[in-house]
Amino acid sequence: MLKLSKERSEPDQNDPAYLISYAHHLERQARQLETEKQMVESERLRLQREVNNLKVELERLRSPPLFMGYIVEVLDNKTAVVRSTTGPNLVVTISRHVEIKDLKSDARVALNQRTFAIVNVLPPTQDPLVQKMELLERPTETFKDIGGLSAQIQELKETVELPLLKPELFEKIGIDPPKGVLLQGLPGTGKTLLAKAVANETQAVFIRLIGSELVQKFIGEGARLVREIFEFARENAPSILFIDELDAIGSRRLDLATSGDREVQRTLMQLLSELDGFNPRGDVKVIAATNRIDILDPAMLRPGRFDRIIEIPIPNAESRLAIFKIHVAEMNLKGDVDFDYLIQMTEGVSGAAIKNICTEAGMFAIRSERDHVINDDFTDSIKKITGEKESTSKQTTGFI
Repeated sequence: MLKLSKERSEPDQNDPAYLISYAHHLERQARQLETEKQMVESERLRLQREVNNLKVELERLRSPPLFMGYIVEVLDNKTAVVRSTTGPNLVVTISRHVEIKDLKSDARVALNQRTFAIVNVLPPTQDPLVQKMELLERPTETFKDIGGLSAQIQELKETVELPLLKPELFEKIGIDPPKGVLLQGLPGTGKTLLAKAVANETQAVFIRLIGSELVQKFIGEGARLVREIFEFARENAPSILFIDELDAIGSRRLDLATSGDREVQRTLMQLLSELDGFNPRGDVKVIAATNRIDILDPAMLRPGRFDRIIEIPIPNAESRLAIFKIHVAEMNLKGDVDFDYLIQMTEGVSGAAIKNICTEAGMFAIRSERDHVINDDFTDSIKKITGEKESTSKQTTGFI
């Protein structure tokens, strides 16, 4: 009986149903093998590309290093005179892969180590510090955020904005537009704020640097940095170059000076040359700011370098009222604020100090656990700010 059951369980290979089922099974296996074959083929192609890339990288690593040189003169389409960094001037051949139009005077080129042939044109050198000086994000301040100083704003617009926006007006009149403007005044009067407003209003590239950034450790580095800054400004024209704290680099030259002072003087002479030298500035406007115009070198102040010297004064009563209204516009005030009394109490106070007074008034409201500011907060703030100012002045006087 067991033998009969085993014989019955074996399929009949001549049965059509069995043959159809077996054919379907073989088709599924064939499709699966075809899929596996495609996957293996794609993996083989990927590995082949990776091998080719590794071969190219290996050949590149095995290639000899290139020398760097500078173009002195292009003789013809096949030869040129280069100044090598490792030796004298050389007459070399030009690779057919190099465009002749790119071989300008003082252009950096790569030279073959054995034949010294020009094989590539290198980009010009530029200090990363110069590129970081460009303001990519515009300041939010506008001329409407500046209280008073209407005459100074008008002069600044005429000197900086108008030549960039409407140069044809100066061509019709037949005059050269002003090249630069110097903002001078006491600290906190709004010199840097004016520069921020110009950066916001104009569509030109705005480059900002502080005078002390031009003072470098090694000889010649400061002068090189000045050249690259102005070259960067010319390449990105129309542009505005703002030099804050100009007195850090533009102070009066002295006969008796240390080696560090002489290096600062070299940087100053390079700055004077760039401000009014043989190289045209084009659509590059220069704005400088200083608190100490009395110590600036006379050569810095002559016409042709800074055609306009704008004095930023301590705000008068009308300007102080405008500054107060600008800073309290976003504040949550309750009750009437006696601005006449505030203006009277802030005689001789700068615009930055008035902003500090408004901020301190808000702090008094926070200390009192209020969500609004009242008139007493402003009076207490003025007493605190002016009191700290008087005590600081007394301490300084006693120290001296």
